[in-house]
Parts: sequence; C-alpha cells; structure tokens
Amino acid sequence: MTISEQVRRLIERLAPEPVCDDCITQRLGLGIRQHANVATRELAGRDGFERRKDECALCGATRLVIGKGAR
Repeated sequence: MTISEQVRRLIERLAPEPVCDDCITQRLGLGIRQHANVATRELAGRDGFERRKDECALCGATRLVIGKGAR
C-alpha cells in the first residue's frame, strides 16, 4: 500500500473529524512530514476531501487540517 493510500484510509477512518499533517505523520509512522503533506494536498478538493484551517481532532491544535464529509 502506498503512502497516499495509507493517508486516505486514515482520513476516511476518522471522518468526519479533520486531522493535521503532523498527526497523520505520527499515526502512520512516516519518517518525513512532507509525505503526509503531499498526499493531503493531492486529496484536497476531490471525492469529498477538504483542507481548511480548523482544530485537529487528534492533537487539538488549530492548523491546516484535512477531513472528509461534513463536521
């Protein structure tokens, strides 16, 4: 499974709650945060995925997050 597929599955499992790239990186054990960032930017605006500034459901910080579906 590719990193992009792992990121997509994590976001879908957490839906509709949004999650930040840092938490995605940590949850998936990715060595480089940029891997999560590239995947979330590719997903944004497609198939119900939305990137926006909001509170991350995992760490509680207000930052750029991605989610799927309405919150």
